[in-house]
Amino acid sequence: MPEAKSAPAAPSMLEARNVDLYYGAAQALRSVSLTAEVGKVTCLMGRNGVGKSSLLRAIVGQRPISGGEIVWEGRVLGRMAAYDRTRAGIAYVPQGREIFPLLTVKENLETGFAPLARKDRYIPDYIFELFPVLKDMLGRRGGDLSGGQQQQLAIGRALVTRPRLLVLDEPTEGIQPSIIKDIGRAIEWLREQGTMAILLVEQYFDFAHQLADTFAVMDRGEVVASGPQSEMGSEAVRAHLTV
Repeated sequence: MPEAKSAPAAPSMLEARNVDLYYGAAQALRSVSLTAEVGKVTCLMGRNGVGKSSLLRAIVGQRPISGGEIVWEGRVLGRMAAYDRTRAGIAYVPQGREIFPLLTVKENLETGFAPLARKDRYIPDYIFELFPVLKDMLGRRGGDLSGGQQQQLAIGRALVTRPRLLVLDEPTEGIQPSIIKDIGRAIEWLREQGTMAILLVEQYFDFAHQLADTFAVMDRGEVVASGPQSEMGSEAVRAHLTV
């Protein structure tokens, strides 16, 4: 793994406070509160359709909220646009990866340069150490990569932006077991650096339980259980995931 870096002097924190979100007349989020702290992995779980991805889209600025507030590093984000949230240190790896299939791996990674100052527009070496396949395939088109390789590319692209909050929406979906392990090791390493908060939506319970410092479980647009892993054992979490 890459060489470790020292932790920041002032930890960052994300806070969602009593967030409501609607799609037309349908309410997707109901007074949702959640925190994600630097140096920790916060795992958001729940069955399909309970509002997990809606909460992530609200955090990264893709969906406006109807009530409550989202606070990042002490700043209320309000109606801040998604690209400004990226400049503020928030990176998003969406479900489905959304890489650019006709661009090369190198060009996909370089799309992460947009929010950066000119002096920072380079790909950090640690990304290739976390995901060596990306270095081997820099000239390959993104659409020619396997699903697992595309997922590594999507995470690498997010890391190029130098995030202090990394938001991952189901990074193991449809991925082969060997790459799931690689992604898990990468998330563990990123947490150990103490330089970012990590918010992870995950359906694969064993993967989530191995990584999570804190759990939050959603049902019908609400957080129905939350707490540190030490207080949220596997039986407690699984109980909220059953129909």
